[in-house]
Amino acid sequence: MPSRGHASGNTQWRLTMLTPIAIRDNTAERPIATSSRSDDRIIAKAIALLEQRLYAAGPALTGPEAARDYLRLQLMQEPSEVFAAVFLTTQHQVIACEILFRGSIDTADIHPRVVVQRALLHNAAALLVAHQHPSGSTTPSAADRALTSRLRMALDLIDVRLLDHLVIGKGEPYSFAYHRLL
Repeated sequence: MPSRGHASGNTQWRLTMLTPIAIRDNTAERPIATSSRSDDRIIAKAIALLEQRLYAAGPALTGPEAARDYLRLQLMQEPSEVFAAVFLTTQHQVIACEILFRGSIDTADIHPRVVVQRALLHNAAALLVAHQHPSGSTTPSAADRALTSRLRMALDLIDVRLLDHLVIGKGEPYSFAYHRLL
């Protein structure tokens, strides 16, 4: 490396530093056509795997009965009150079913903000919510009605349809949609 600081010395130094990079570039030594075909196969397999993971469809909940049965199976065995959400695609296929809140034997604190966050995270187009009453009663409380209204308004702001809110207990679940409360 030159010790002089004039322009030609700096240019000489830059050229010396760049030269080894060009010499070490040995991409021309490997066969490009074979590598390209091999890379294309790997990329195609990776895309297929990614599509399987991204578009893996859960069961389709095509009607109120299917949704009711699905949620009864998910929640009936819970010993304390829980609040669950089923996140759905535009074709009402299940993306995920999550218990979002757990409570005591007769109450659970539900936060619409969390429901909205999870719906956005799952990129859901529609949502079913349900909670179960360990007492077995399927009659919704005034708090259940107020929560359903708040949830519907919050989800409307992000263009996610609240299809139903079910109260699971002994016997037939109570459906807010069936009773035209949505």
